[in-house]
Amino acid sequence: MRHKVAGWKLGRTTSHRRSLLRNLVTSLIVEERVETTLPKAKAMRPQVEKMITLGKRGDLAARRQAASYLMTKEAVTKLFETIGPRFGDRNGGYLRIVRTGWQKGDGADKAFVELLGSEAVLDEKRLKRAEARAKKVEEAKKAMEEADAQAKAEAEAAGEAKAGDEAKEKDKDKE
Repeated sequence: MRHKVAGWKLGRTTSHRRSLLRNLVTSLIVEERVETTLPKAKAMRPQVEKMITLGKRGDLAARRQAASYLMTKEAVTKLFETIGPRFGDRNGGYLRIVRTGWQKGDGADKAFVELLGSEAVLDEKRLKRAEARAKKVEEAKKAMEEADAQAKAEAEAAGEAKAGDEAKEKDKDKE
């Protein structure tokens, strides 16, 4: 019988496990999507559900409880201003765990954990990254074109100087 054997140990001491889960929950709230191993994802689900429930309550006591668990002020602010109201009429089931494959080193199951309704936020982040990447590529192309133009100008200047030297030598030979 498995009496009083609830929860996930994750092969860590109590303090390490608590710290790991706090970090994962904070990262999920800030980023709205994290990739981790499947057992860690399943272990963090109840903690995330509790934090979002506190975010839905929205009073001072709930804010203080969330602040005592979450690692950053940014996460607390986001929880109470954007995530809590988003799930205002929903009774649980705030996140999705999607299996993605296996970890390269030890073959552990990997999974994405994401908040429901975060697709728009993630698409926005993806577009910003694509724009930044395109801007970097454009700047690199301009820099390469300028370097090529400068090299050609230097080569032409060196070629003219060399042609002038050759003409002087021919004049000396004729004399």
